[in-house]
Amino acid sequence: MLTDLERLIRLQQLDDFAEQARRTITEHPVRVQALDDRLTAAREHVAAARQHATDSQAARRALEKELATVQGRLSKFKDQLMEVKTNREYQAMQKEIEVAQQEVRGIEDRILERMVEADELAAGIRQTEAAQAAAQKDVDRERRAMEDDVARLQSELARTTPQRQVILTEISAVALSIYQTVAPQRKGQAVAEAREGLCTACHVRLRPKVFNDILRNDAIIQCDSCQRILYSAAATSTTPNASPSA
Repeated sequence: MLTDLERLIRLQQLDDFAEQARRTITEHPVRVQALDDRLTAAREHVAAARQHATDSQAARRALEKELATVQGRLSKFKDQLMEVKTNREYQAMQKEIEVAQQEVRGIEDRILERMVEADELAAGIRQTEAAQAAAQKDVDRERRAMEDDVARLQSELARTTPQRQVILTEISAVALSIYQTVAPQRKGQAVAEAREGLCTACHVRLRPKVFNDILRNDAIIQCDSCQRILYSAAATSTTPNASPSA
């Protein structure tokens, strides 16, 4: 393989790695915030479940007070029933007692509903608390993995930066000029593989003679469409996905 072409491929590898590493490092605070948001949402679910239970308990206590009031009124009516002197008064008091008894039954039914609800809400709280604990565990694990990844990328960036500087001094001025001209125009990708008669970057079909020349990897050949420097991976063990530290 042409020495300049081999070095250009290596330069592209390092630049691709550096771009991805810097993007990952830059996005780290955003990803950490996303983890924090997950925990916040889990905590809010627990808080909402607990608040619902608290509200239900308060409603139940209010019903119990209301029941006591109605039962007191009912007891009073029953006492008064013994003191009535006319049939009309007796019937009126019986009506009051009946109404009060209906109120008691209605309130007791509502209290029973609140008791059933309390059991359901308690189960819901346990579920949300378990979900929060699981979320905390997952977030802690992901946070550690992200921090380890960022530390690794920073270390590799520090190691590969000098490698890039060395390669820049080893590439001929003409080849380097092509790379530095094309890269800014193609979002940093100045070198691409040619495969099965196509430029794998822009997917334009290459002229047969051009593709055959590329297969030899013995010259700097650019894609007629996107101007990227092309090479054949089939003719070399060097690939653009190789580790930057290779």
